[in-house]
Amino acid sequence: MRYFIKLAYNGTLYHGWQLQPNASSVQETLNTALSVLLNCPISIMGAGRTDTGVHAQLMYAHFDFDKPIDSKQLAHKLNSYLPKDIAVYDIILVHDDAHCRFDATKRTYEYHINQVKNPFLQDRSWYFYQKLDVALMNEAANILLKHTDFQCFSKVNTDVNTFDCSIYHAQWQEEDGHLVFTISANRFLRNMVRSIVGTLINVGLHKINLDDFNTIIINKSRDKAGFSVPAHGLYLTEIDYDYITN
Repeated sequence: MRYFIKLAYNGTLYHGWQLQPNASSVQETLNTALSVLLNCPISIMGAGRTDTGVHAQLMYAHFDFDKPIDSKQLAHKLNSYLPKDIAVYDIILVHDDAHCRFDATKRTYEYHINQVKNPFLQDRSWYFYQKLDVALMNEAANILLKHTDFQCFSKVNTDVNTFDCSIYHAQWQEEDGHLVFTISANRFLRNMVRSIVGTLINVGLHKINLDDFNTIIINKSRDKAGFSVPAHGLYLTEIDYDYITN
């Protein structure tokens, strides 16, 4: 039987989601907890791979187990066993062919910037004090919706079959010195959101204009795009499936 895990984590102390040799990861931590509590080796599959320091307000993973599970009881036991920076919200029985990565129809990320220094946000938002033209950044964000090939925002030498993504929504919101960029798409390339944000920052600083931003996408060159913003401001916030209600 296949089960989905609905969870969240603060990524500050982890070297990303993915299993890595000699480094702590969220996947490894969950594998260990499930294997102990279910008394057999368990290996989970995640809906995506967040990088070192990236957070997830909502993440899904799946695993297989050959017996019925009391979902509420196992979720409670996991939350007691896991460290404080990982929380399990639910365990959901799904059909045998369900796949948390390939079945996802939409993913949403947020990037948080605080423009007033706040020691309580140092690991959860990027402190950037320079004045930004948010209205112009939103005009540039709208340009993203007109394109599908985002090679310019992808990590170089990445192993993918296509750089095509369908972006459904991209917008900045500003309130009391706090900026949040929200972006939704069917899929994302490695480092894509952080490099998009870095390039939009250059727009907001008037280092490049809207035509420059559009040309960067058309030319497909990572060297022409902006810098990659720090990981600790990035959150995976939503993953949609046709058969699960968040």
